[in-house]
Amino acid sequence: MNAQTTAKQTSKMSQIGKTRYMVQVAMLGAAAVVLMFFDIPLPFAPSFYKIDLSEVPVLIGAFAMGPLAGAAIELIKILLNLVLKGSTTAGVGEVANFLIGCAYVMPAAWIYKTQKTKKNAMIGMAVGTVFLAAAGGLLNAFVLLPAYAAAFGMPMDALVGMGSAVNKAITSLPTFVLFAVVPFNIIKGVVVSLVTMLLYKHISRLLKGEAMN
Repeated sequence: MNAQTTAKQTSKMSQIGKTRYMVQVAMLGAAAVVLMFFDIPLPFAPSFYKIDLSEVPVLIGAFAMGPLAGAAIELIKILLNLVLKGSTTAGVGEVANFLIGCAYVMPAAWIYKTQKTKKNAMIGMAVGTVFLAAAGGLLNAFVLLPAYAAAFGMPMDALVGMGSAVNKAITSLPTFVLFAVVPFNIIKGVVVSLVTMLLYKHISRLLKGEAMN
């Protein structure tokens, strides 16, 4: 086998790996979109805050293929959801949701990538949940809630009132974020982390040997 033949085979294998990588990213993104349709509200927050498991495929992909793959899956999820459902915030909400999702997934994947152990996975998901809560709180306060209010022609006081109706601790925008948004994102991070821990080993077997770390 000469050097030219070896180079061609190496190039072909590399191309196959790239194709598999893109297919896996697309499939996990599509799975995440489907999961977005199955959501439930939480009793301490207004009904437009609903928890779903769409970050599970994103996190699994990020663990298996790396943080950048996680960001790509998150982007596909947001874009497909935008195509299917449209936007009520002229795309502002979708951008913010992409950033919030990445704030959870990417720190978790970076930590796990340094040493792929169960302990590191748990540490990564814990750190990711903290980032999720922080990013979710800040982006809701300064981007999402103002955009939502503007899109529906509502004053911020009306949104605060919707929060007060289900949670008496909510009396202002800061308390809305503190007692609705932050707990919501913490619960979401914990639930997604638990489900990912249960599923990752099984799904990673399908991706093993095909993922590009």
